[in-house]
Parts: sequence; C-alpha cells; structure tokens
Amino acid sequence: MFDFPPLARSVVLLTAAVFLATASEAQDADAEANNPLANTTALNFQNQYFGQIEGLDRDANQFYLRYAQPFGAFGGNWLARFTAPVNTLPEVGSGDQTGLGDLNLFAAYLFDTGNPAISFGIGPQVTAPTATKDELGSGKWSVGLANVLFNATNPKFQWGYLLTWQASVAGDKDRDDVNIGAFQPFGFYQLGQGWYLRSASVWTYNFETDSYGVPLSLGLGKVIETEHAVINIYAEPQKYVWTSGDGQPEWGVFAGVNFQF
Repeated sequence: MFDFPPLARSVVLLTAAVFLATASEAQDADAEANNPLANTTALNFQNQYFGQIEGLDRDANQFYLRYAQPFGAFGGNWLARFTAPVNTLPEVGSGDQTGLGDLNLFAAYLFDTGNPAISFGIGPQVTAPTATKDELGSGKWSVGLANVLFNATNPKFQWGYLLTWQASVAGDKDRDDVNIGAFQPFGFYQLGQGWYLRSASVWTYNFETDSYGVPLSLGLGKVIETEHAVINIYAEPQKYVWTSGDGQPEWGVFAGVNFQF
C-alpha cells in the first residue's frame, strides 16, 4: 500500500458559518460566515482535489460530508463536528481505489473570551478505522486534540488558525502507526455583497516519516442569505511550495458548499 499523507486533511479541514437574522446585520453575517466555531447547525459538502502526486505522477480526490452541531455539557458550550470522507486514491502500479475513508469526530469546548467577535475552542478528537478498503484509510484508531481561534473584530478582515494533532492507539498491528500534526492558518477579506477572498490551506507534518506538505492558496467565496439558511459557496486553488516525502501533491483545489441553519 502506498503511504498517502494527504489523508490527514480529511480530519483537519474546517468550514462553518453563522446566520444573523436581520438585513441590518448583513455585513457582520458575511464577516462571520467562515467561523469554524460558529454557534449554528451546519451541513457541508466539500471536495479536495490533489494534482500531480509526487512519486506517482497521478492525481487524487477526497470528498467530505460534514455535520456540525453546538451543544451544552459540563456547564459549558461545545461544538461537535462529524466528518465522513469518500476517497479516490491511486495505487502503486495499478488504478485508483474509491470508497469510504476513516470517520472523524471532534468536540471543541468554547471559552468565553470576553469579546463575542473572538472565538476560541479546544477539545478532543477521535478517528475510527471505517475505510471500506485498506488503501483508503489508516487501519488505526487515533485520538488527539484540536485548537481553534477565530478573530472577527474587523468587519473587513477575519483571521485565525486551526491546530490539530492525533496519534494511533489501537487497530491493525500490521499497519503503520499514525502520528500527524496539522496547522491551518486562515484569512478572509470581505469584498462586499457577500463576496470575499479566502486563504485557508492546511499544512501537515507526519511525525512517523518526517514528511510534510505546505501549500499556499487564494480563493473566492460568496455568502448567500436565504429565509431558511445561509449558503456559503467557495473555491480555492492551492500551490504546494514546500514538500518532503512521496505522496505530496504539487497543487490542489479545495471547493465546497456549506449550509448553516
């Protein structure tokens, strides 16, 4: 089986949105539309395409179905997010394999920062070895942590980061151990009328193999408010500028449609 580091992205990429009810608050709604800790129920359909995989000269694709739900527990506010990936990954010396990947669930405790425009959360995550084929998942149970910051104090420019780490604790003893960290710096610049520029690519580091991938990106999005939900549509081309190890792409495109209720 080919070791494919971009699988890490299926558990780290985050997008969510908040709906503010009145037209007078439209600018604030646009500014908060990409807050990964927004206090709203969200259903996201996202796709990550990887071009020119090093070591194979092939491409790959990951489609994500994500559901986010706020809840209260232990005297505080939390946000849970569930991710189900469908992976299409190349095999060495063969064709592609397509099927369900490893399911991921995380829950972030939301701290009171004293400023409603600044969101900060941290909590546990777990990844289950649910892949329908060995090539599409790790074969391991993994646990770890996720830490998120989102700063929307400026109505024109919002920024923050997602920092995650997870390591395998059980599973198939014949499969490679998992020990992966990821850092996702993100920024969103509001253009007006719901349009915005975005950069939210994920940098990954595999502590088991010392391989890494660092992409830079710039994309365009559109926030549309409807009677029942906020719809966030976006596409973001990516160029990998620093990589090490086989399995890293040269470029990619991340795109999606988010529904916040």
